[in-house]
Amino acid sequence: MKSSIKIIAGNASRPLAEAIAAYLELPLAKCMVRRFADMEIFVELQENVRGEDVFIVQSTSFPANDHLMELLIMIDAARRSSARRITAVIPYFGYARQDRRTSGRTPISAKLVANLITEAGADRVLTLDLHAGQIQGFFDIPTDNLFAAPVMVRDIKERSGGVADRMVVSPDVGGVVRARAIAKRIDAPLAIVDKRRERPGESEVMNIIGDVEGRSCILVDDIVDSGGTLVNAAEALLNAGAKDVSAYITHGVLSGGAVSRIAASRMKELVITDSIQPTQAVKLARNIRVATIAPLLGEAIGRTATESSVSSLFD
Repeated sequence: MKSSIKIIAGNASRPLAEAIAAYLELPLAKCMVRRFADMEIFVELQENVRGEDVFIVQSTSFPANDHLMELLIMIDAARRSSARRITAVIPYFGYARQDRRTSGRTPISAKLVANLITEAGADRVLTLDLHAGQIQGFFDIPTDNLFAAPVMVRDIKERSGGVADRMVVSPDVGGVVRARAIAKRIDAPLAIVDKRRERPGESEVMNIIGDVEGRSCILVDDIVDSGGTLVNAAEALLNAGAKDVSAYITHGVLSGGAVSRIAASRMKELVITDSIQPTQAVKLARNIRVATIAPLLGEAIGRTATESSVSSLFD
C-alpha cells in the first residue's frame, strides 16, 4: 500500500515533509513550486499521481496568506492530475484563533479557510493540536486532529525521569483540558495561572491557583506567539516559589521579538515542535529546543493510507 502514497512538500514544511517521508521510507514526490515576476504562485507536479493517495504537507504559518494560497493551488494541481484521494496535512492551521465572532461585523476566518480547502478539492484533512477543537466541525470532509501530547510526554520523561516535584501548569483557564491530559500521563498535579485585569487600562494580575512552591513547573499550551503571556506566567510562578519553569508548546509561532524575549527570561527551557519551521533565531536561542512530530504525522499518514485507525495512536 505504501507504494501508492505520494507525499508532496509545500515551501512552509519541506524539512518536516522530508522527515515524514524518511519515517515512511518513501521518496518525496517531485513538485516544483515557484513564483512568477509578479509573485503569482505556480505549481507543477513533476511525476504521475493518477490514482494515487496524495498527502500534501503544508503549514499555513507566516506568511500565512502565501502559504495558504500555495496549499490551495497544490490541492488543485493534484485534483486536476486525477489523484485518487487528496489529504491536506496541515501541521499548523493558521487563522485558527479566528474561530468565533468576537464582536459585531467581524468574520469567522477559520470557517472560511476550511471552506477554501474543501472547495479546492481536498478529500480529508490531517492537522495537529487545533486551537479550538470545534474547528474540526468547520470542515465538511473527514478531519483528524492529532495531539502532540505523546511527543511531549515522552520528552518530559526522558529529560526529567521520575522527578517527584513536577507540576503541570496551564497558562490560562482556557487551556486546562490540554494541560490536564499531560498531567494525567506523567502523574503530576495541575496548577492554573488565572490572569485578570481588575479595571480597564491596568496591567494584568497573575493569580496562581494551586501550590507551586518548591515545584518544577511545566507550562503547557498550544501556541506561543509574542511570548509575553508565557514569560509573565513563568515570572509569576517563580515569584510564587517555583524551583524552575519549563514550557512545552505545540506551535512556536514566535512572532516579533518573541525569541529574544524568551531568551532573556528566567525560563529554564521552551520546547516547541517543528509544526512550524524553526527560524535561525530559534535554533540559536539558548533556551529553546525543537522536538520533532515527524514520526507522529508519518504514522498517522501510514494508517490513513491503509484505512487503519488513527485515534488508537492516542489510546
